[in-house]
Formats: sequence, C-alpha cells, structure tokens
Amino acid sequence: MASSHQKPSAKPTDVAAKNDARKDITKTGATAQGKGTDVQQSNIGKDHGNGTTTIADQVVAKIAGLSIREIPGVYDIGGSFSRALGSVRDKMGASENVKQGINVEVGQTQAAVDLTLVAEYPYPLNEVADQVRSKIIEGIQGLVGLEVTEVNIDIADVHIPSIDEDDDDEEEVKEIEKKRERVK
Repeated sequence: MASSHQKPSAKPTDVAAKNDARKDITKTGATAQGKGTDVQQSNIGKDHGNGTTTIADQVVAKIAGLSIREIPGVYDIGGSFSRALGSVRDKMGASENVKQGINVEVGQTQAAVDLTLVAEYPYPLNEVADQVRSKIIEGIQGLVGLEVTEVNIDIADVHIPSIDEDDDDEEEVKEIEKKRERVK
C-alpha cells in the first residue's frame, strides 16, 4: 500500500539557497590576496556590528608548532624533506619555521591538524603522540577558540642520539677536510 504522505517538492530557488548555505557551512577557508601569495584564512569571528576577526591558517599551524616545542620525546617536526629545507633556511640566517611539517584545515568553528615528527629514542611513541595531540588541542582551543576535531600524527623517524650524532660528526669532518683541500 502506497503512503499518502509525500514530501512536498522544493522549489528550485529553495534548493539553490540551501546548497549555498551548505557550502558556507562546510567551507574550509577563504583565500585572501596578500603580497603576491594566497593565504588561506579561517573566518571564525562573528560580526558584532564592529567588524569580524579572521585568522590565517598559517597562524593556526604556527600555534600548533609552538605548542609542542618542549614536549619530551619530540626531537624535530617535519619529514626529512621539510627538515632539510629548514636546515638550509637556518644556514642562510632565516628565522625558524615552527610550522614546517604541520598542515591544518580550518573551518569557521573547527580545525583539523596533520603533522609529521621525529621522535627521540627511548621515549614511548604512543605517549609522545598522546602528549603532542593534547598540547595541540589545548593550544589551538585556548589561543584561537577553534574546536580541534582531529590531530593526525605521522612519526616519520626516531632519533637515536649516539648513532645520529656520530653520523653528524663524520659529515662535519669530511666537510672540514674538503675545505682544507680547497685552501691548498
């Protein structure tokens, strides 16, 4: 037996208006032009008649990076490529990039964070990840006011001090020897 209760069909203009509203709700950020580069921004402020506040995604990423700097067991942030790039930046005298290896998606009221890090041996990796996740959530919610829906952590490597430091010493010796040969 067919039901006599049918949903009334929506007018095309109603459907279009609902779709536009849905796009506004799910939008992850607006692009603003700034000195030749596009900067993703989140529109988290409410207009109280005096204007709105807009916080760039890169600011949220920087807050995440600063939040985890002093956690025991975190040796470095970023994968091998971003760390190598950071090393080059350091040698050129550029300021430290605390958001390397951190990607954020920011909506109007929520943020999601993906980060890659190098853990320090012998700290338990699951405990390091839990502390990182907790500090990022605390930092973003406290300073920005966004709800953090997820923090995905990729532990790309484990730094073993005795092994890795020996490798660095060998590389430094080789560089010094090359420089001496050039001088001769």
